[in-house]
Amino acid sequence: MTTKASAIFKIKHLTLKTIVLLLLCLSNSFGQVTNRILFIFDDSYSMYAPWNSNIKIEVAKKVMGEFLDSLKSLPNLELALRCYGHTTFIKPERNCKDTKLEVPFAAANTNAVKIKQRIQKLEPLGTTPIAYSLAECVADFTPCASCRNIVILITDGIEECQGNPCEVSLALQKKGIFLRPFVIGVGLDVKFADVFGCMGKFYDVSNEANFGDVLKLVLTEAISQTTVEVDLLDITKKPTETDVNMTFYDANTKQIKYNYLHTINHRGNPDTLVLDPAITYDLFVHTIPPVEKKNITIVRGKHNIITLDAPQGMLTLELDGPISKYYPTTLVRKSGDLKTLNVQDFGKTEKYIVGKYDLEILTLPRIRLQDVEIKQSTTNSIKIPTSGNVYITKAGNGYGSIYTDDGKKLVWVCNLNNALQNEIIYLQPGNYKLEYRYEGVKETIKTIERKFTVASGITTNVKLN
Repeated sequence: MTTKASAIFKIKHLTLKTIVLLLLCLSNSFGQVTNRILFIFDDSYSMYAPWNSNIKIEVAKKVMGEFLDSLKSLPNLELALRCYGHTTFIKPERNCKDTKLEVPFAAANTNAVKIKQRIQKLEPLGTTPIAYSLAECVADFTPCASCRNIVILITDGIEECQGNPCEVSLALQKKGIFLRPFVIGVGLDVKFADVFGCMGKFYDVSNEANFGDVLKLVLTEAISQTTVEVDLLDITKKPTETDVNMTFYDANTKQIKYNYLHTINHRGNPDTLVLDPAITYDLFVHTIPPVEKKNITIVRGKHNIITLDAPQGMLTLELDGPISKYYPTTLVRKSGDLKTLNVQDFGKTEKYIVGKYDLEILTLPRIRLQDVEIKQSTTNSIKIPTSGNVYITKAGNGYGSIYTDDGKKLVWVCNLNNALQNEIIYLQPGNYKLEYRYEGVKETIKTIERKFTVASGITTNVKLN
């Protein structure tokens, strides 16, 4: 039995009264934090489709009515209702702004009845503007310092107005408007799980019988206050590091469960996540190099804090000289280690875990820098001269190569391309020698030698004829 199926199995054997009593105890144990649940309810024309014992809209009205009745006695809970697809008929054209806050937030003991009454009067008419509805709900959540804002979207279809629900949801989560939404798919094909998975936690209601059970499970997860905060610690052990992707794996199955870009919220604290507390996690944070923590257990009903040491600084690679068409790239490795951590282009800044690194800059000739130090919250700027371009003109095919020349020793830089008669090579400033012999010439003494000097951003012409 899967984790989700197991959870639903346990919930379905609890009566509504038991669920209410359980959540009542949980609500009282967490003090005066107010949970605000905004239901976004699909009333688009597709809700007229047959489903099990009736059409979808009638089944949804019945199950939602019973569910709302169970919420009346819950303290520290406020409810609101936003609908979409319910004011404009889908023909002759879609109204992609057809969404409205029908019941503003108020205590559950009054709004449960109001929302139930409003839902009973709905008639499906229009289209499915999910992204727009999510964006509009920003104004629904009025300012509240002690509130947890929760969205439960109930839909039978995917976005129909060319919006991007995932982008909107992630942006609003990052701003602290609401926690990761819950999405309940009514009679949706299971293939749409991925479509909604990036937007929130998706539950597939495959039949009428488990609709109510899923609503109970979502409610339990939504207001049980099982939350998670990931503290990425700097060198002083403060949770200031952020803006890096985190992957949560199921420690047992090794499957990816969540992917989040770490965020410092509008209060200046690591943002709060809602994770399934039934899973043991391995956390992989995609810093350079990555950091990880294994076998993390989440305590249900509490605010869990996961800490990882991730002190970071920045490395900037810059060209010192005239603008060039040639931008080299650099292999970055931990000091003394041959494994490549990153390939960083010039003109770009990257974050790295505090420490020492070896750089191999892929210019001609190559530049190797050892023990480049990255310090906490500072930028180490590495500048190299802009390469010059050497334009080589040949009278025919042949064999040749270029060497650095310091007056004492020749060091090989590169070979010429035998298939090209004219060729451009970008070289670092300095003195060079070119040795060349035409293909048809069979006498070693007829080797052609050219000395030349390269300057940053300047074209040097070398003629071999």
